[in-house]
Amino acid sequence: MNIVVIGAGGVGGYFGGKLAKAGNNVTFIARGKHLKAIKNNGLQVKSINGNFIVRPNVTDDISTISNPDLVILGVKSWQVGEVAKQLKSVINKNTMVLPLQNGADNADKLRVILPNENVLAGLCKIVSRVEAPGIIDHFAFDPEIVFGEYDNETTQRVQEVSKLFDNGGIKNTISKDIHLDIWKKFLFIATISGIGALTRVEFGALRDDEHIRQIMYQTANEIVAIANAKGIALTNDDIEMILKVVDNLNEKTTASMQRDIMDGRPSELENFNGYIVKQGKEFHVTTPVNSFTYHCLLPQEKKVRGLS
Repeated sequence: MNIVVIGAGGVGGYFGGKLAKAGNNVTFIARGKHLKAIKNNGLQVKSINGNFIVRPNVTDDISTISNPDLVILGVKSWQVGEVAKQLKSVINKNTMVLPLQNGADNADKLRVILPNENVLAGLCKIVSRVEAPGIIDHFAFDPEIVFGEYDNETTQRVQEVSKLFDNGGIKNTISKDIHLDIWKKFLFIATISGIGALTRVEFGALRDDEHIRQIMYQTANEIVAIANAKGIALTNDDIEMILKVVDNLNEKTTASMQRDIMDGRPSELENFNGYIVKQGKEFHVTTPVNSFTYHCLLPQEKKVRGLS
């Protein structure tokens, strides 16, 4: 299978690296110092499950891709639309495009631009980052990919992708309700990311403060209300589940959006708390806690993007 991984960061670098390690034909789309380091030294993956180095194909030019069978998107959610435009001219009718980034509507963004039959839906569970150019650090959570057809049909092609992941040593699940699973992940990441960015502390400090814990619950409750308005069957049990996840993660863990904001990089604020605020207006659901978080962080986001 001809595999292309767009975005060689914590997500794409880890999962693409595992597929390359298993002997698959994998091409990474990377840029800048990261691209140069991978070209010169290979891609080094440091993982709690075992370190490894691979020397995959790597380029910064999507237009050089020819007839990919599977495209894995590891870019940030705010980059999905632009990447889809670039992909439009290089995929064929049989290409599968699998988004793995955080966010609730990435598959929908792809389907606006690409033929619907090309688009799978998915998510991943991993805590990882780019430690330095050419080096991925997976430092928490047992990695897993959850994916499926947009309409939840169990097709031959998703079964083939599952076997591909199995052979690459990647834990994976073909979802029976991919949109519910995406929202369960979104409930977790959108709840903790904005609060983490505001407080600028690690998960251990967040979960140990009773006032912050109550704010997390209120944030999550608003997200559940939006999901329900959209026909997604999240419940209060899902809130309890994500709080347990926070409790069980390493106390030094932080969210990727939190790290982006703290390091002065563009973040997924619009795709997380901002998305909930906008959906609240559309569905006439009040979202005061998400709105507070969003508008507190928005000035810095605009500044980083050169919009202020």
